[in-house]
Amino acid sequence: MGTGLKTGNDEQRSATCNQDPKMNDQSLPTPAAADWLDAALRAEGCEHRSAYLDDDGFTARLMAALPAPVRLPAWRKPALTALWAAAGLGIAAALPNAVANFAHEVLRVFVGQQVSMTGIAAGIVALGAASWAAAAIALRED
Repeated sequence: MGTGLKTGNDEQRSATCNQDPKMNDQSLPTPAAADWLDAALRAEGCEHRSAYLDDDGFTARLMAALPAPVRLPAWRKPALTALWAAAGLGIAAALPNAVANFAHEVLRVFVGQQVSMTGIAAGIVALGAASWAAAAIALRED
């Protein structure tokens, strides 16, 4: 951070900094009491920009030499979908009464009336279709 004392070199640096086309001098109007802070921050930013060291293209060469990002195998997404589907079916098969009772209660709460096993089956099919659609959207390759 600067000392706040202006020297001839600071004046020259400030003049060249204001001519920099990358610098945005358009700022919001500030109260008169805050002008000293704005000026100090601009001067410090000017010092920072003038201290840039040229790397003679080192950064560009380094980025070009980096290997390409590793892509996931093509079989991974279908395998994950199949595993999650098998897990869901396994839970449903292992706990048939719990799944049926849960579906019955959820439908009873949302519909507000008694439902039959046919209604529960339709709800399960709808939830399954929604799950598959969500998996397809989440696993799509853009």
